[in-house]
Amino acid sequence: MVQRQLPRPAELFELMRFKTPEFDGTKRRLDAALTIDDLRAIAKRRTPKAAFDYTDGAAEGEISIARARQAFRDVEFHPGILAPAPELDTSTEILGGRSALPFGIAPTGFTRLMQTEGETAGAGAAAAAGIPFTLSTLGTTTIEDVKAVATRDAADGFPARTWFQLYVMRDREISYGLTRRAAEAGYDTLMFTVDTPVAGARLRDKRNGFSIPPQLTLGTILNAIPRPWWWIDFLTTPKLEFASLSTTGGTVGQLIDAAMDPTIGYDDLAVIRDLWPGKLLVKGVQTVEDAVRLTDTHGVDGIVLSNHGGRQLDRAPIPFHLLPQVRAAVGDDVTVMLDTGIMNGADIVAAVALGADFALIGRAYLYGLMAGGRRGVDRTIAILRTEIERTMRLLGVSSLAELEPGHVTQLTRLVPVAPQLRAAVR
Repeated sequence: MVQRQLPRPAELFELMRFKTPEFDGTKRRLDAALTIDDLRAIAKRRTPKAAFDYTDGAAEGEISIARARQAFRDVEFHPGILAPAPELDTSTEILGGRSALPFGIAPTGFTRLMQTEGETAGAGAAAAAGIPFTLSTLGTTTIEDVKAVATRDAADGFPARTWFQLYVMRDREISYGLTRRAAEAGYDTLMFTVDTPVAGARLRDKRNGFSIPPQLTLGTILNAIPRPWWWIDFLTTPKLEFASLSTTGGTVGQLIDAAMDPTIGYDDLAVIRDLWPGKLLVKGVQTVEDAVRLTDTHGVDGIVLSNHGGRQLDRAPIPFHLLPQVRAAVGDDVTVMLDTGIMNGADIVAAVALGADFALIGRAYLYGLMAGGRRGVDRTIAILRTEIERTMRLLGVSSLAELEPGHVTQLTRLVPVAPQLRAAVR
């Protein structure tokens, strides 16, 4: 029989320890977010449907982004035992400079649409965390302002790293001018993007009647009622427009198709290589053959395996699945980065183990931005840092250099009927 007794008041008081209430609503929401998915849920509640869907959505049936995320979920880790890792080093050398973590912020367009702080929130948070920030050609903050914010907020021991993502325009002089301007502002890396000759079919945007800038309709007004803070910010801050381009107005597809040139080729890459004094990456590589040609023949400093977050060609290759083949083909001396589908720090650890030098986050950063502005981006980085550190400790490694392919198995759901090789474009 269990002996029962009346509870003693002193014991009751020990159990009655109430937390001090947090009156800052943004801090309370962000502190409660333990994962990137939590930040996404907050972002969805606080952002109008059209703006959220523009960020969250992808092309056509959104198969590519679903497959990319599933590929990371299908990772099996192989931890070492009796391998304590009391001191962790998550820093890495990338493109001639240091990064405190093995990831940076990817280029995103129309960023002030998601939350009015836009690129300044991303650049400041990245600099404070000691990681690179990439500004898009379609950014809504100027090249110079982003550099100023990053320089101001740079962490001790980690000088601000700012990279610029370049699209090749129909009017080549616009692209050349942006290249020179980024170099003059002190950007150290140019990210030449090759996967957007025309706009992908982003059906959520079409169904929402989404345009830049957003238009007030009966639907948007009704959707704004439970989200007045977003519209107050939008209507009381500077006009939402491109900071580096003069063309604004229309659907996203119309803007991209009007500005981009589907005829870009290797000659354009050669011109930009001659213009750009720093490191040069090509973003949007999706085959082993193209990876080899770029690094063997065209003098680039690195490549980014990416299908544009699934926003261009649906059913495109999964960058994470492609990674081991590309690393084996280009060798150890080529910088290989990866994006698309990253929602957890463990995804980044798996990518590094299989040969990636670095990863880029896009939507994960924007979910934090929509959830809480600059503080939300800080929270995104903090969540990913915690997940990276915990995964490394559980694997029994003390540094990124100790990660190797034996730590990871890619469990495959999609198996080709027969291997297919595409002839390189000459």
